[in-house]
Amino acid sequence: MAMTARPTAEDPNREAISATGAASVPVEEADLAAVDETAAEGPSRRCIATRQVKPKEELLRFVVGPENELVPDLAGKLPGRGLWVSAERAALDLALQKNLFAKAAKAPVRVSPRLADEIVLLLRNRCLDLIGLARRAGQAVAGYEKVDAWLERGTVSVLLEARDGAADGKRRLAAKAGAHHIKGTATEPASRPSIAVIDLFTAAELAAALGREHVVHAALSEGGLARALRLDAARLKALIAGPDTGPNH
Repeated sequence: MAMTARPTAEDPNREAISATGAASVPVEEADLAAVDETAAEGPSRRCIATRQVKPKEELLRFVVGPENELVPDLAGKLPGRGLWVSAERAALDLALQKNLFAKAAKAPVRVSPRLADEIVLLLRNRCLDLIGLARRAGQAVAGYEKVDAWLERGTVSVLLEARDGAADGKRRLAAKAGAHHIKGTATEPASRPSIAVIDLFTAAELAAALGREHVVHAALSEGGLARALRLDAARLKALIAGPDTGPNH
């Protein structure tokens, strides 16, 4: 089942996921314009599965495409009525099992049976794209010494630690950052702009995003790219924390 939409020139969701796999959703500079709006206290939406009202940045937006297929709108920019689901695997699975997308849209909707897994892959690719953009913009460094120096200067907004890296080095930098790992929420008290510590990616994934042979420690400085990464990583963390995640997650 192809999942396509009619994208605009500014739409970062040019590659929609399909029933057989998930393509990367390119992240563009225009994609970051909405980050500052959603990072602040802003509109809330009701999850069609849990019926809970949450800030938009804690949910996933979907729209119905021109052929009645469900299209994920991770950037929140596609035209059409949004169908919102909490960024939790259980909520996505419930929406799929109970046919809640069609009920909310009041029309037939074709949905991939692997929706949660495909969204995880899309978010993972978006996060890695953001890390790559930060490197090209001069807003990221890699390597223990460079990250340590940025922490000393108070430059770090996001600390990246390879999930398969040595524990000792990761503990030292995380302790110096004085930060807690993302717990699955994209919101933080405005009075405490803490460093986000993200350990969702392997050393090979970080290396590919940062154009290096091997990366265990990396960091992003404050800015739109770091804020976008914090939001998407929080949603990704919440999704892969579910009981149904497989070994590759």
